[in-house]
Amino acid sequence: MQQISDKEGIDLLANKYKELKAEIHKVIVGQDEVVNQVIMSIFSRGHSLLVGVPGLAKTLLIQTISDSLGLSFKRIQFTPDLMPSDIVGSEILDENRTFKFIKGPIFANIVLADEINRTPPKTQAALLEAMQEKTVTAAGTRYELDKPFFVLATQNPIEQEGTYPLPEAQLDRFMFNIWVDYPTYEEEIAIVKNTTADTSAKLNSILNGEEIMYFQNLVRRIPVPESVYEYAVKLVAKTRKNSQFTHALTEKYLDWGAGPRASQYLIIGAKCHAAINGKYSPDIEDVKAVAFAILRHRIVRNYRAEAEGFTMEKIIETLMQDA
Repeated sequence: MQQISDKEGIDLLANKYKELKAEIHKVIVGQDEVVNQVIMSIFSRGHSLLVGVPGLAKTLLIQTISDSLGLSFKRIQFTPDLMPSDIVGSEILDENRTFKFIKGPIFANIVLADEINRTPPKTQAALLEAMQEKTVTAAGTRYELDKPFFVLATQNPIEQEGTYPLPEAQLDRFMFNIWVDYPTYEEEIAIVKNTTADTSAKLNSILNGEEIMYFQNLVRRIPVPESVYEYAVKLVAKTRKNSQFTHALTEKYLDWGAGPRASQYLIIGAKCHAAINGKYSPDIEDVKAVAFAILRHRIVRNYRAEAEGFTMEKIIETLMQDA
């Protein structure tokens, strides 16, 4: 990309975001907040877990975003018999009797981990190094993944038979836990009209890999006021027991609080939220805008919270109000 100032870069990012969103909505009806959060995770160099019942176009949304970004895309259907080598790749003996590494589907810019909780922990763990280090290790050799690299995973929240809960270490590597809800009545009418006619939208590529990496670096350079750092770190500390900021709600309803990665993602997410809205520095409202998706999978409610109907959202909202 040509040399431009960071201010011009943020203006360009805000414009590209609007273009990208308009392109995605050629195929995806509604789901504005879901689209926002997935795009933000990409510009923030993060991964997203989309949680919703079947038939809400989670997979279609990810494929549409991939097409709009002009990036390489691979889909992995997670099943109980999936092996780590089916994700990472494996060594084979070639015709010269030497071992050759055959790359798995993890070697793509966007990897869709479809129904990620349907495979055992051994296979789920194959994603851990890739998500954190952007590398994979096979037979003692380390391989760099393509950049930019994102894991966008889907999960069905209602079906429990034949599923395996994601380990906390893996959940923590997802920047956003995005809840995909049912469409409104008007949106469902539009969905049915679009999907029962013999028409298909032609998508244009809005961004390429080089531009995405430029915007990722730009987001990291955005300055943050000290008060915003303090608010984000204090909000996370309030979810932990035995902290100087421990909230009464935490003592009563939480078994486990969020770790430092939550504080990091709150700041990065706030920077990106500010940038896509044309702001040159985030404020506390930008932190609040990303807090639910960042914290809801990092805090663990106890049985009392469930019995008394205290949802994750209600707990997080209370903690934000009292900050």
